[in-house]
Amino acid sequence: MNRVMDVLTINQLLGRIVYFHALFIEPALEPSTARGPGRVCCNHGLASDRSTVTELLPDSPWLALVEVAATLPAHHQPCLQADSACCATCRVTAAAAAIAAGWAQTEYRSYQRTEPDETLLHSCRLAAAARLGWAFATQHAASCLVLDRLTAPESLPGRGELPLTGELLALWANPTTNTYHPVASWLNHCTGLDDVRQVRETRRTDS
Repeated sequence: MNRVMDVLTINQLLGRIVYFHALFIEPALEPSTARGPGRVCCNHGLASDRSTVTELLPDSPWLALVEVAATLPAHHQPCLQADSACCATCRVTAAAAAIAAGWAQTEYRSYQRTEPDETLLHSCRLAAAARLGWAFATQHAASCLVLDRLTAPESLPGRGELPLTGELLALWANPTTNTYHPVASWLNHCTGLDDVRQVRETRRTDS
């Protein structure tokens, strides 16, 4: 696998997150209060020699995850002592977890008109943290004790149940498999979650 192409693939997938968040999720967000800080990151815990936010995130496409996560305060849990010395991989995994949970909750509310089960949000949160965290850590050779302890959930929503969230988790399961294949799907033809819901309902009726 060509390392340059790896970077191009990762950047494409990161761009897709930003694009779909702005197009689908942000217009449908409901007011929410901050979830509060999470646990301390590697660099503020027992280990203190991990790559820092200052070293890896400034001017990096990965910083977009942190910016997207900031729009989802009900799900974002940065390090308890968050600063520029935080473990960069911890920062990315926390942002990825917030995005997946925020997307899942927003989608579920839009399609089902009810609140999702916390188990669903937890599974999405954990899977995104592990998958995006692994991609970041691999790209930058950045070890992380928190990432090492993450275990993949047994079940996840599919693209048919939660199209945006399901696709997010599926594409990041092994991002290198998308090399040379532009990411495209029927979601590209939708302009909002109402469109997505209508397509889902039509497909369910036709089946």
